[in-house]
Amino acid sequence: MEIRFITTGGTIDKIYFDELSRFEVGDSQIKQILTEGLVDFDYDIVHLFQKDSLEITSEDRQILRDYIEKDDARYFVVTHGTDTMPETAEALQGIDGKTIVMTGALSPARFRTTDAVFNIGMAVAAVQNARPGVYIAMSGHIFEAGGVRKNREQNRFESVSH
Repeated sequence: MEIRFITTGGTIDKIYFDELSRFEVGDSQIKQILTEGLVDFDYDIVHLFQKDSLEITSEDRQILRDYIEKDDARYFVVTHGTDTMPETAEALQGIDGKTIVMTGALSPARFRTTDAVFNIGMAVAAVQNARPGVYIAMSGHIFEAGGVRKNREQNRFESVSH
């Protein structure tokens, strides 16, 4: 099984610029996470965007959807910013024969304390075991697209039934 990783930016890839006192999306950390995790499966990484999720447009979502629809891969992990991840997951619903798991991080992968590595691991496990469809792997759970939201007050993802 080969897993295609698609990076779109978001907090998982953010860098702190001390002289500017702000964060900006930098290069993807997915290769480093997989290498340090000693993974033993075939994968490929496609860098599609380097955007904060609040900057991702409906046109960007269509580009992502078109890429996945036309790609010969069947298993995808998409790294994405957390603020609009549920909206992008919903925009990817209905692609036949593909298993798509979206994930990201609430703190940058470059930080010593981050949820990025755990979330990538959850996404890799989910994409290998879930039936075709679109999912979000965050906060220690696997959610189906359309049934999840980011709870900004508690800084976690949760089912919309909460």
